[in-house]
Amino acid sequence: MKKIIVVAFLLCFFESYAQTQRFPVFPGCENNSIDELENCFNTNVKNAVLEVFRVPSKVVSEKFKGTVNVLFYVNRSGQFEVVHVNSPYTEIETEVERVFKSLPKVVPAQFNGHAVEMSFALPLHFPNPKLAYGNSMFSEISKKSTFKKKQNLSRVVQRDFKKEKFLSNHSNLNIPFHHARYAYLENEYRNAENTHTSVKPFIYKNVSEHVDLDAQKSQFLKKKSSWLGRKFWNEHLSLVKGDNYWFSTNMLLDVEMGKDNSDLDYTFNNSRILQIQGELGSKFSFSATIFESQGRFAQYVNDAIAIEDQKTFAAAGLIFGRGKAKWFKENSYDYPVSEGYISYTPNKFFNFQMGQGKNFIGDGYRSLLLSDVTSPYPYVKLSTTFWKIKYTNLWTWLTDIRSDVRIGKAHPRKYVSMHHLSMNVTKKLNIGVFEAVITDNSRTGSLDMDFVNPIIFYKSLEFARGEDAGSAILGINASYKFSKKFSMYGQFVLDEFTLSELKAQNGYWANKYGSQIGLKYFDAFSVEDLYIQAEYNKVRPYTFSHKTPIYNYGHYGESLAHSWGANFWEAVFIARYKKERWAANLKVVLGQKGFDPDPFDTDVSYGGDIYKPYTSRLQDYDNEVGQGQKATILNSDLQVSYLINPRTDLKIFTGFMFRDFSPETPTATFLASNTTWFTVGLKVDLFNWYLDF
Repeated sequence: MKKIIVVAFLLCFFESYAQTQRFPVFPGCENNSIDELENCFNTNVKNAVLEVFRVPSKVVSEKFKGTVNVLFYVNRSGQFEVVHVNSPYTEIETEVERVFKSLPKVVPAQFNGHAVEMSFALPLHFPNPKLAYGNSMFSEISKKSTFKKKQNLSRVVQRDFKKEKFLSNHSNLNIPFHHARYAYLENEYRNAENTHTSVKPFIYKNVSEHVDLDAQKSQFLKKKSSWLGRKFWNEHLSLVKGDNYWFSTNMLLDVEMGKDNSDLDYTFNNSRILQIQGELGSKFSFSATIFESQGRFAQYVNDAIAIEDQKTFAAAGLIFGRGKAKWFKENSYDYPVSEGYISYTPNKFFNFQMGQGKNFIGDGYRSLLLSDVTSPYPYVKLSTTFWKIKYTNLWTWLTDIRSDVRIGKAHPRKYVSMHHLSMNVTKKLNIGVFEAVITDNSRTGSLDMDFVNPIIFYKSLEFARGEDAGSAILGINASYKFSKKFSMYGQFVLDEFTLSELKAQNGYWANKYGSQIGLKYFDAFSVEDLYIQAEYNKVRPYTFSHKTPIYNYGHYGESLAHSWGANFWEAVFIARYKKERWAANLKVVLGQKGFDPDPFDTDVSYGGDIYKPYTSRLQDYDNEVGQGQKATILNSDLQVSYLINPRTDLKIFTGFMFRDFSPETPTATFLASNTTWFTVGLKVDLFNWYLDF
């Protein structure tokens, strides 16, 4: 069996090329010819190992007989790395690790003039007359592999590692923001010294300084010899790696079938995803992702899409969080989406990003400052980190797709300039302040350069330029770590207020604000990887709306903050648990929202639809949360998944959702309904999809 392991290691992916290659150069072998380097390397490594190796006393006392195969390689930096020790004694494994760490650094092997990795096998025979004296006799070291083009051999060796290095984990790429993924990242990351968790997505390299991402993934790698097995369980579809650069290509799937309790035959989603990522040098990374999707959803989602279609005449409507759709076959939608960005980190203080995607500010499941609810948008982001401060500037180009604001057949463009200042006041307390201003190009023909200034206080600028020049949002967020397992967080967003009316507590319409408070419990009840979260959100009527509707805090028909818009309260409970490859996620959302009796009537607004002007408000005073057509909404969702490929995050899953929509006063057009929806499929969690409305 031991011989089989070695032979498999030698022959797996065996391939040779008529290219120039050279053995590693051990100290003292520098003056040897290329033909002599192999023998010189073997001899010197053997002697160096024999000199320091000490056979553990347990091995000697138990008179162990056999051969221990040591697989190792010399990396591109010239250092020795042990891959595998096929030994029945952990003491031998420990001694081998110690010995190889003591070996001197060598000049690495070369292939076509470039430093590459080269692997070897060393059989260690037991017993031997010299064992009692602490030395071990090794057979001649034999080279056990040949090079592969584009250095594929390095991946063959790493596949047997207990801890493999994943290139993306040490890059300037963003960790795809998905709540389930980030819940476990934050368990370690938030407790590291002087980290900031409110601005998402995180950058891999920043998190890797505090969290062993490689170990988290490599534990799930499987030993697969076939091409299909490796690609399905362990690898990218393709990976090109060279000196100081790499890029990978993946063809991913997000496919599911399901059935709800409506008259639909079935529901489905079919997303084929092309993803290209890479890094040039150690400072510049890039990513591009193309989604080609068709889908048919539960009936309550289809009904909401139909309402948006009537508002916007956007082909077949809007797929929430994804963008425009066109009809596909019967009662189905086709909705392509593209995302991508470049990320440049010139030094430890700055990161610059430009691309098409989403951002999130906050520590909760929801955000009242900036959420990832909407479809992707173009953005430029500058992150500055120093001392106890992280300062984020975000400039975005947004679109209003309502039919009544079109310029010919074009959708008008608007801009949101934001900054967020996060400061670790103490080791436990973090406070952030937020400002955003919404403007358009109706007066300047382009983005007003006043708002490009990364330092300016936008609220004062908006006041100076006049109310009709734009709208501003202010906010504050905070988090406090009571312990390594328990933390509290919150937000307060202020759109507009009048102090005297606020003190009077008379429901004045212009007191437009929202609040959030939440709790997180990691490794809850001393159960490893059990995560519990509870959150409460409340937003007053008319918050995020404006008298000039294009200045509302929205993009592509949705809110930039909470998916429910305004005029609601909501309680969220989340429980997550994972065990090895298995994961279970339970989410329960309960709330009340005030709807407009007629969503198409712009002459009156009850304060829930941020796309209606607040000049059409119902009344000046006595406005309260839930006014209008009040409905209680219960949305519960359970998903169970099994991880397949840790490199691409491919998993198989099944889910069950229950939704109850209960109007306080049902009407012919505002009916009570309940939905059950069962799904099963394959997916990769590249984004959050908020269908809990």
